[in-house]
Amino acid sequence: MVKSVLMNPENRTKLADRVSKAAEAALAAQHLAAQHYVAPVDVLVGIGWLDGGTVKRWRQGQVAYLERVVQTNLPRISEAMKLFRSWATAKGLSPSETAYVARTPQRQTLRFSKSGNPTIEQLYRTHWVSPELSERKRERLAEKASRAPELVVIQPLNREWTCHKCGGSGDLLIMENPGPACLRCAGLDGLAFVPAGDALLTRRVKAKSPRFAVMMRFSKSRRRYERQGLLVEPQALMQAQRELETQIAVPVAISDGEPKRPSIAHDDEP
Repeated sequence: MVKSVLMNPENRTKLADRVSKAAEAALAAQHLAAQHYVAPVDVLVGIGWLDGGTVKRWRQGQVAYLERVVQTNLPRISEAMKLFRSWATAKGLSPSETAYVARTPQRQTLRFSKSGNPTIEQLYRTHWVSPELSERKRERLAEKASRAPELVVIQPLNREWTCHKCGGSGDLLIMENPGPACLRCAGLDGLAFVPAGDALLTRRVKAKSPRFAVMMRFSKSRRRYERQGLLVEPQALMQAQRELETQIAVPVAISDGEPKRPSIAHDDEP
Protein backbone atom coordinates (compact mmCIF):
# COMPACT_ATOMS: atom_id res chain seq x y z
CA MET A 1 0.00 0.00 0.00
CA VAL A 2 1.50 3.42 0.85
CA LYS A 3 3.33 5.35 3.53
CA SER A 4 1.22 5.64 6.66
CA VAL A 5 -1.00 8.72 6.91
CA LEU A 6 -2.45 9.82 10.25
CA MET A 7 -6.20 9.31 10.45
CA ASN A 8 -8.60 11.26 12.60
CA PRO A 9 -9.14 9.20 15.83
CA GLU A 10 -12.91 9.28 15.42
CA ASN A 11 -12.70 8.12 11.81
CA ARG A 12 -10.22 5.41 12.79
CA THR A 13 -12.59 4.14 15.46
CA LYS A 14 -15.45 4.02 12.97
CA LEU A 15 -13.26 2.17 10.46
CA ALA A 16 -12.10 -0.28 13.13
CA ASP A 17 -15.75 -1.05 13.91
CA ARG A 18 -16.55 -1.64 10.23
CA VAL A 19 -13.50 -3.87 9.81
CA SER A 20 -14.25 -5.98 12.89
CA LYS A 21 -17.90 -6.44 11.90
CA ALA A 22 -16.91 -7.45 8.35
CA ALA A 23 -14.25 -9.85 9.63
CA GLU A 24 -16.62 -11.42 12.18
CA ALA A 25 -19.28 -11.91 9.50
CA ALA A 26 -16.78 -13.42 7.05
CA LEU A 27 -15.39 -15.78 9.70
CA ALA A 28 -18.91 -16.88 10.66
CA ALA A 29 -19.81 -17.52 7.00
CA GLN A 30 -16.61 -19.50 6.43
CA HIS A 31 -17.28 -21.46 9.64
CA LEU A 32 -20.67 -22.53 8.28
CA ALA A 33 -18.90 -23.61 5.08
CA ALA A 34 -16.38 -25.58 7.19
CA GLN A 35 -13.52 -23.32 6.07
CA HIS A 36 -12.71 -21.60 9.41
CA TYR A 37 -10.64 -18.70 8.09
CA VAL A 38 -10.98 -15.07 7.02
CA ALA A 39 -8.98 -13.33 4.29
CA PRO A 40 -8.19 -9.66 3.56
CA VAL A 41 -10.32 -9.84 0.41
CA ASP A 42 -13.31 -10.95 2.53
CA VAL A 43 -12.94 -7.84 4.69
CA LEU A 44 -12.68 -5.48 1.72
CA VAL A 45 -15.88 -6.98 0.33
CA GLY A 46 -17.57 -6.89 3.73
CA ILE A 47 -17.00 -3.19 4.31
CA GLY A 48 -18.30 -2.38 0.83
CA TRP A 49 -15.09 -1.36 -0.90
CA LEU A 50 -15.19 -4.34 -3.27
CA ASP A 51 -18.03 -6.29 -4.84
CA GLY A 52 -18.11 -9.97 -5.67
CA GLY A 53 -18.31 -9.40 -9.42
CA THR A 54 -15.16 -7.29 -9.42
CA VAL A 55 -13.29 -9.91 -7.37
CA LYS A 56 -14.39 -12.54 -9.86
CA ARG A 57 -13.01 -10.50 -12.78
CA TRP A 58 -9.73 -10.06 -10.90
CA ARG A 59 -9.49 -13.79 -10.25
CA GLN A 60 -10.05 -14.37 -13.97
CA GLY A 61 -7.06 -12.17 -14.78
CA GLN A 62 -9.19 -9.33 -16.15
CA VAL A 63 -7.95 -6.75 -13.61
CA ALA A 64 -4.25 -5.85 -13.41
CA TYR A 65 -4.16 -5.61 -9.60
CA LEU A 66 -6.82 -5.67 -6.89
CA GLU A 67 -6.16 -2.24 -5.34
CA ARG A 68 -7.03 -0.71 -8.70
CA VAL A 69 -10.71 -1.60 -8.20
CA VAL A 70 -11.03 -1.02 -4.44
CA GLN A 71 -13.45 1.87 -3.97
CA THR A 72 -11.30 4.02 -1.69
CA ASN A 73 -7.80 5.52 -1.54
CA LEU A 74 -4.60 3.62 -0.73
CA PRO A 75 -4.05 5.13 2.76
CA ARG A 76 -7.51 3.96 3.88
CA ILE A 77 -6.90 0.50 2.45
CA SER A 78 -3.60 0.35 4.34
CA GLU A 79 -5.23 1.42 7.59
CA ALA A 80 -8.08 -1.07 7.19
CA MET A 81 -5.65 -3.94 6.61
CA LYS A 82 -3.66 -2.96 9.73
CA LEU A 83 -6.88 -2.92 11.75
CA PHE A 84 -7.82 -6.31 10.32
CA ARG A 85 -4.49 -7.86 11.31
CA SER A 86 -4.83 -6.41 14.81
CA TRP A 87 -8.33 -7.87 15.08
CA ALA A 88 -7.15 -11.29 13.88
CA THR A 89 -4.23 -11.34 16.32
CA ALA A 90 -6.52 -10.36 19.22
CA LYS A 91 -8.90 -13.19 18.27
CA GLY A 92 -6.04 -15.70 18.45
CA LEU A 93 -6.23 -16.55 14.73
CA SER A 94 -3.15 -18.02 13.06
CA PRO A 95 -1.64 -16.58 9.84
CA SER A 96 -1.45 -18.92 6.85
CA GLU A 97 0.03 -17.72 3.57
CA THR A 98 -1.99 -18.80 0.55
CA ALA A 99 -1.27 -18.88 -3.18
CA TYR A 100 -3.59 -16.85 -5.41
CA VAL A 101 -3.56 -18.13 -9.01
CA ALA A 102 -5.56 -16.64 -11.87
CA ARG A 103 -8.36 -18.61 -13.50
CA THR A 104 -6.58 -18.50 -16.87
CA PRO A 105 -4.68 -21.10 -18.94
CA GLN A 106 -1.43 -19.31 -18.03
CA ARG A 107 -2.13 -19.76 -14.28
CA GLN A 108 -0.28 -16.54 -13.44
CA THR A 109 0.04 -15.35 -9.85
CA LEU A 110 -2.58 -12.74 -9.04
CA ARG A 111 -1.37 -9.30 -8.01
CA PHE A 112 -2.97 -7.36 -5.17
CA SER A 113 -1.12 -4.04 -4.81
CA LYS A 114 -0.38 -1.11 -7.08
CA SER A 115 3.29 -1.20 -6.07
CA GLY A 116 3.73 -4.97 -6.32
CA ASN A 117 5.86 -4.82 -3.14
CA PRO A 118 6.56 -8.43 -2.04
CA THR A 119 5.83 -7.68 1.63
CA ILE A 120 2.48 -6.09 0.81
CA GLU A 121 1.61 -8.96 -1.53
CA GLN A 122 2.37 -11.45 1.24
CA LEU A 123 0.12 -9.61 3.69
CA TYR A 124 -2.76 -9.72 1.21
CA ARG A 125 -2.19 -13.45 0.59
CA THR A 126 -2.28 -14.29 4.28
CA HIS A 127 -5.44 -15.96 5.54
CA TRP A 128 -6.19 -15.99 9.28
CA VAL A 129 -7.25 -19.40 10.51
CA SER A 130 -9.37 -20.37 13.51
CA PRO A 131 -7.49 -21.90 16.49
CA GLU A 132 -10.24 -24.53 16.69
CA LEU A 133 -8.65 -26.42 13.79
CA SER A 134 -6.03 -29.09 14.38
CA GLU A 135 -2.62 -28.75 12.72
CA ARG A 136 -3.56 -31.42 10.17
CA LYS A 137 -6.80 -29.66 9.26
CA ARG A 138 -4.95 -26.36 8.93
CA GLU A 139 -2.52 -27.94 6.49
CA ARG A 140 -5.38 -29.41 4.45
CA LEU A 141 -7.19 -26.07 4.47
CA ALA A 142 -4.05 -24.25 3.29
CA GLU A 143 -3.55 -26.79 0.50
CA LYS A 144 -7.16 -26.43 -0.62
CA ALA A 145 -7.07 -22.63 -0.52
CA SER A 146 -3.85 -22.58 -2.56
CA ARG A 147 -5.19 -24.92 -5.25
CA ALA A 148 -5.43 -23.32 -8.67
CA PRO A 149 -9.07 -22.55 -9.60
CA GLU A 150 -10.76 -24.46 -12.40
CA LEU A 151 -10.66 -22.99 -15.89
CA VAL A 152 -14.09 -22.23 -17.32
CA VAL A 153 -14.91 -22.70 -21.00
CA ILE A 154 -18.13 -21.21 -22.34
CA GLN A 155 -20.45 -22.78 -24.91
CA PRO A 156 -21.94 -19.52 -26.26
CA LEU A 157 -25.56 -19.16 -27.30
CA ASN A 158 -24.48 -16.68 -29.94
CA ARG A 159 -21.94 -18.22 -32.32
CA GLU A 160 -21.09 -14.84 -33.85
CA TRP A 161 -18.01 -14.07 -31.80
CA THR A 162 -14.38 -13.49 -32.78
CA CYS A 163 -11.20 -14.68 -31.09
CA HIS A 164 -9.17 -11.64 -30.04
CA LYS A 165 -5.93 -13.42 -31.01
CA CYS A 166 -6.49 -15.12 -34.35
CA GLY A 167 -9.79 -13.64 -35.53
CA GLY A 168 -11.38 -17.10 -35.72
CA SER A 169 -14.43 -18.50 -33.97
CA GLY A 170 -15.83 -21.84 -32.85
CA ASP A 171 -18.31 -23.68 -30.65
CA LEU A 172 -16.39 -22.94 -27.43
CA LEU A 173 -14.52 -19.95 -26.01
CA ILE A 174 -12.64 -18.88 -22.93
CA MET A 175 -12.74 -15.32 -21.63
CA GLU A 176 -9.43 -13.49 -21.32
CA ASN A 177 -8.67 -9.91 -20.36
CA PRO A 178 -8.70 -8.55 -23.96
CA GLY A 179 -11.82 -10.57 -24.89
CA PRO A 180 -12.94 -14.08 -25.91
CA ALA A 181 -10.33 -16.54 -27.16
CA CYS A 182 -10.71 -19.79 -29.07
CA LEU A 183 -9.46 -22.96 -27.40
CA ARG A 184 -6.57 -23.36 -29.85
CA CYS A 185 -5.17 -19.93 -28.97
CA ALA A 186 -5.79 -20.59 -25.26
CA GLY A 187 -3.86 -23.88 -25.42
CA LEU A 188 -6.93 -25.98 -24.68
CA ASP A 189 -7.55 -27.59 -28.08
CA GLY A 190 -7.65 -31.36 -28.53
CA LEU A 191 -9.51 -32.08 -25.28
CA ALA A 192 -12.27 -34.69 -24.91
CA PHE A 193 -15.69 -33.94 -23.42
CA VAL A 194 -16.99 -35.74 -20.31
CA PRO A 195 -20.70 -34.96 -19.78
CA ALA A 196 -21.87 -34.01 -16.28
CA GLY A 197 -23.63 -36.73 -14.32
CA ASP A 198 -20.96 -39.35 -13.62
CA ALA A 199 -19.30 -37.96 -10.50
CA LEU A 200 -16.93 -40.90 -10.07
CA LEU A 201 -15.60 -40.75 -13.63
CA THR A 202 -15.30 -36.97 -13.39
CA ARG A 203 -13.21 -37.12 -10.19
CA ARG A 204 -11.01 -39.89 -11.57
CA VAL A 205 -10.28 -38.30 -14.93
CA LYS A 206 -9.81 -34.84 -13.43
CA ALA A 207 -7.05 -36.19 -11.19
CA LYS A 208 -5.28 -37.78 -14.19
CA SER A 209 -5.57 -34.98 -16.74
CA PRO A 210 -2.76 -32.37 -16.86
CA ARG A 211 -5.14 -30.02 -18.69
CA PHE A 212 -8.83 -29.74 -17.92
CA ALA A 213 -11.58 -27.14 -17.96
CA VAL A 214 -15.21 -26.93 -16.88
CA MET A 215 -17.65 -26.33 -19.72
CA MET A 216 -20.55 -23.97 -18.96
CA ARG A 217 -23.61 -22.86 -20.92
CA PHE A 218 -26.10 -20.11 -20.13
CA SER A 219 -29.63 -21.32 -19.40
CA LYS A 220 -32.24 -18.86 -20.65
CA SER A 221 -34.99 -20.43 -18.52
CA ARG A 222 -32.97 -20.36 -15.28
CA ARG A 223 -31.03 -17.22 -16.24
CA ARG A 224 -27.70 -18.57 -15.05
CA TYR A 225 -24.66 -20.46 -16.29
CA GLU A 226 -24.87 -24.20 -15.75
CA ARG A 227 -22.17 -26.83 -15.76
CA GLN A 228 -22.31 -29.10 -18.83
CA GLY A 229 -19.31 -31.27 -18.12
CA LEU A 230 -15.53 -31.39 -18.25
CA LEU A 231 -12.95 -31.06 -21.04
CA VAL A 232 -9.99 -33.39 -20.39
CA GLU A 233 -7.01 -35.03 -22.06
CA PRO A 234 -8.25 -37.97 -24.21
CA GLN A 235 -5.58 -40.33 -22.79
CA ALA A 236 -6.61 -39.49 -19.24
CA LEU A 237 -10.25 -40.22 -20.11
CA MET A 238 -9.43 -43.58 -21.66
CA GLN A 239 -7.28 -44.55 -18.68
CA ALA A 240 -9.96 -43.57 -16.16
CA GLN A 241 -12.65 -45.46 -18.10
CA ARG A 242 -10.50 -48.61 -18.27
CA GLU A 243 -9.81 -48.48 -14.54
CA LEU A 244 -13.49 -48.12 -13.68
CA GLU A 245 -14.52 -50.88 -16.10
CA THR A 246 -11.97 -53.22 -14.52
CA GLN A 247 -13.06 -52.29 -11.02
CA ILE A 248 -16.71 -52.98 -11.80
CA ALA A 249 -16.08 -56.17 -13.77
CA VAL A 250 -14.08 -58.08 -11.13
CA PRO A 251 -16.20 -59.76 -8.39
CA VAL A 252 -14.61 -59.67 -4.96
CA ALA A 253 -16.87 -61.88 -2.83
CA ILE A 254 -19.52 -64.59 -3.01
CA SER A 255 -22.64 -64.46 -0.88
CA ASP A 256 -25.70 -66.71 -1.32
CA GLY A 257 -24.32 -67.84 -4.65
CA GLU A 258 -24.39 -64.33 -6.12
CA PRO A 259 -21.20 -62.47 -7.03
CA LYS A 260 -20.77 -59.13 -5.33
CA ARG A 261 -19.08 -56.28 -7.12
CA PRO A 262 -16.62 -53.94 -5.44
CA SER A 263 -18.30 -50.82 -4.14
CA ILE A 264 -17.27 -47.70 -5.99
CA ALA A 265 -19.75 -45.34 -4.41
CA HIS A 266 -17.25 -44.36 -1.73
CA ASP A 267 -14.18 -44.07 -3.93
CA ASP A 268 -11.76 -41.79 -2.12
CA GLU A 269 -9.54 -40.86 -5.01
CA PRO A 270 -9.51 -37.17 -5.85
